[in-house]
Formats: sequence, structure tokens, C-alpha cells
Amino acid sequence: MAITPLTLITGPLGSGKTTLLRRILESSSKKIAVLMNEFGELDIDSKVIEGKNVRITEMAGGCVCCSLIGEFEAAVREIIETVRPDLIVVETTGVAEPDALVIDIQDNLPEIHLDGIICIADADAMLRYPNIGHTARLQMETADIIVINKLDLIQPCHLEEIERKIRDINESAVFFHAVRCGLDTDLLFGADFERHVGLRAHLHESPMEVFAFRSNRALELEKFEAWTHSLPVEVYRAKGFLRCKKGSYLFNYVAGRWDLEDFPAEKTELVFIGENINRYREEIVQGLKQCEVQDAISLS
Repeated sequence: MAITPLTLITGPLGSGKTTLLRRILESSSKKIAVLMNEFGELDIDSKVIEGKNVRITEMAGGCVCCSLIGEFEAAVREIIETVRPDLIVVETTGVAEPDALVIDIQDNLPEIHLDGIICIADADAMLRYPNIGHTARLQMETADIIVINKLDLIQPCHLEEIERKIRDINESAVFFHAVRCGLDTDLLFGADFERHVGLRAHLHESPMEVFAFRSNRALELEKFEAWTHSLPVEVYRAKGFLRCKKGSYLFNYVAGRWDLEDFPAEKTELVFIGENINRYREEIVQGLKQCEVQDAISLS
């Protein structure tokens, strides 16, 4: 029986998982199949990488580390039978605890070789939020490779502190340093890691809520940029597509920091994620509606 290598990408919300996946797809000549576990009602991440020479399968509406385990096994087998990829890459949602998934692969998918478990660590967030939660700790603890990302957002003198904190959690992982996950992605594959993963109680300690905003009207970019400063601190992560009169963008927001990247989009589609944020939903939606160009015709 042919064995297909599988690489698992984990990490907290907004750490850079999809950015790393884009880097892998851009640099690899292999036939890659991607499994994505989206958190929320919009498939933002899969749209970001669609159009590449890649087969994408989505698992939404639950967490791949628990309620979607059976769906995950079925999706992997379907991919192997229909696509026959050289490599499968799984990107989990930022709230997934990977140990159950790793054990499931090792125990129930003999046609798969778990090539590597990659965790993206957000250096900026680790400094601004020094208490590492249960889920992020478990993601680091399970990893074979830890990419310390967003080094451009911290002072170099703080890197040693971050590395020491991670080493206290995982003393054997290989470290890579990166800005926007820029690294030689070939180094992430083909290593022979010895791992001992035990199943932990899954706490999912953060009561994360998610909602989406869609608009067929163009938005005023200047108003939108000013509006981002009004987001409540409970909104930890926001992402999606922004359609303006003069262009369209990919919007990425993590813990108060945000950026825009030129990106083709026909309409505005945004997802907001955070603890108990539904109480701010109406306020956020109204703020976005005030950014709409009122005299513009619908984009649809």
C-alpha cells in the first residue's frame, strides 16, 4: 500500500497558518491536497489560496480535533483515492487542539505518514499576551517544528525571552524564525521526527464566538481604516475581503494590529472572532454600514 505524507499546520488565531500555506503552495512543485478546517460561516482562507494548482477540501461547522474526526478520516481517504497527491497539508482552525488528530492519524489512517506537525507562534502576541492558554500550549507541545513568526513586530532583544518560554513547553522542537512566514519551505518536509503524543482533556477554554458581515456596496477605504480603531478589545481576530471604489483587498486583523493586501474580490466579506463578541455585533455591523458608499450602485 502506498503511503501518503501528511503535514499538519497548527497555531493560534491569526498567527500566520494560511500565510505559511500560501508560501508552501507558491514554492512547491509537488501535487498538494489541502484540508482546511474553517472557523466561521465564511470560507475566507480557502478563497485566499484557491486558483493554485491544488485540491482544497473544507471542513466547517466544528473543530477538527473533536467533532470532525470522522469527517476528517473520510476526507483524507477520498483525497487519496481521487487526487493521489504527493502531499496532504492540513490547516486546522486556531482553536483546535491537535493531539486527538495526531492520534487519529497514527491509529486509524495506515495509508498516511505524519511527516511533520508545524506550529506557528505569533511573537508579537506572545509578548503582548504573556499568559499562554491551554490550547496554544498544547499546539506548541505537540509540534515537531515551531515557526516563530512576526519578528518584524518585536524588538530583537525579546526573541530570546520568547524562545525560552517555548522551550519550557517543548524542549525538542526545531525552531525557525520568520517575518510573514518567509522561510525555505523545503526545510519543513521530509524529516524523521520521533514523537510521543498523549491524549489530553479538551478544554476549549475560550468561549469564542464568530459572525460574518457581507456587503454588495463599495466601502470608503479611509472611513474603514478609521473604523478599525473602534473595534472592541474582545475582537481578537478579523479577516476577509474588502471591496472599495478603487480596488479590493485582503483584510487581516489580529489583536489590534491590521493590514491590507491587494486581492481580487467582488464584494466585502468579513469574519469577526473573539470572546463573547455577539454583544457587539450590531455595533460593528452599523459601523461598517456607515463606511459604505451611499451613492454607489450595488456591486452585485
